Amino acid sequence: MPNITYSSPLHKDKTVYAVAGSHTKTVLTLAKDNHIPIDFGCENGECSTCLVKVTNLSKKGPMGGPLTDREIGVLKESGKITQKEIDAMKVDDVVHSAWRLACQMVLRDEDLLIEYPSK
Repeated sequence: MPNITYSSPLHKDKTVYAVAGSHTKTVLTLAKDNHIPIDFGCENGECSTCLVKVTNLSKKGPMGGPLTDREIGVLKESGKITQKEIDAMKVDDVVHSAWRLACQMVLRDEDLLIEYPSK
């Protein structure tokens, strides 16, 4: 199971071990379970409040679950993903953006750095 490190300019970094069975949990759910203060609004992939930057630290396999259609729409609208990156994802089935919505990104077996803004 992976180690997920949450990092913010206003909070001390916190690393969480994602336990077995967490493959159904989103980055936001894991953060909430561990009292990590990621801002969120709708929890439905429609508002971009929980926008995070994700770095794969283990460099094995694809990074997190695939982007949902809602996530693609919000990321495109906010300028965090281009149509070229969207088209490439459809061809090679790999996420081409470091930007994700914490409420939509489902964890896989890779160590991640999740950078989130704080208020």
